[in-house]
Amino acid sequence: MGIKLVVIGAAGRMGRRILSLAAETGQFDIIAAVERPGHPDIGKVYSLESASGPIDVALTETYPAAAAEVAIDFSQPEAVDETIDYCLKNNVALVSGITGLSEPQRDKMKAASDQIPLIYGTNMSVGMNVLFALVGKAASMLGDEYDIEIVEQHHRFKKDAPSGSALTLAENICNATGRDFPEAVTNGRCGKDALRQKGTIGMHAVRAGDITGVHSVIFGTLGETVTLNHTANSRDTFVRGALRAAKWLVGKKPATYSMADVLGIKS
Repeated sequence: MGIKLVVIGAAGRMGRRILSLAAETGQFDIIAAVERPGHPDIGKVYSLESASGPIDVALTETYPAAAAEVAIDFSQPEAVDETIDYCLKNNVALVSGITGLSEPQRDKMKAASDQIPLIYGTNMSVGMNVLFALVGKAASMLGDEYDIEIVEQHHRFKKDAPSGSALTLAENICNATGRDFPEAVTNGRCGKDALRQKGTIGMHAVRAGDITGVHSVIFGTLGETVTLNHTANSRDTFVRGALRAAKWLVGKKPATYSMADVLGIKS
C-alpha cells in the first residue's frame, strides 16, 4: 500500500496532473479527489494509469471519511479554511501550493502547524526553490548600486498578480538586504514622472496565452546587467515537487516546513 493521499482542487489543471502523476509513481493510494461544491465535474470518474494497472477515482465535493496521511491542495483561497479544518480534525499532513492567501488565512495555516506537519510553498518546482535561495545572495553581493526588477509571466487564466513566487523572490531579496517588505516593492510604473526610486524593487506581471511560468530577476547598474531566470516548461515540474514534498512530510513532527527543507537547501 502506498501513502494515503487526498487531492484538493482535483478538477483544476494542477489537480488533474497531481492525480495522474501520483498514480503513475505507484507510491500513493489516492483515497479522494475533492473539488468545490457545485463544480460541474462532480461525480466524474477519472481513469488513471498506475504502476499496478488502471484505477478509477471519482471527483467528490466532500472530504473523505477514510483515514488519509497527507493532503495536497492546489485549489483556490476560498477553500483553505475548510481544508485546514479537515486536516486538523483528522491529523492529516498538508502540502499547500495556493497563492493569493489573505493575512488571516496565512495566520490560520501557521497556527495549524502547531498540530500537524505542513508545507506551504508559492512554488513547488525544485529549480524555482534554488532561485529563491540565490536571489538574496546575489543582491547582497552586488550591492546597493544595482537596481532590481522582477518580471513574472503566466497564462491568461491566472487570477492573482503578482504571482506568489514573484513575491517570495522580492521578500527573500528584502530579507537579505535590509529592505522592508512589501513596502520596498513598486508594482508597475506609469505616468510622466515615474522614475525608479533608489532601493525599490520593481514588480511586473505579464498575462498571456498559455505561459506556464517564467520568473526573471534583473540586477542592473551603469555598465552591466545580471539576470537570474527560471522557466517552467510544464506544470509537471510543480507536480513532481509537490509529490516529493508530500512523501517527505509524512511522519514529520508538527511544524511549518518549506521546499527548502525538503530539498536540503540551507538558508
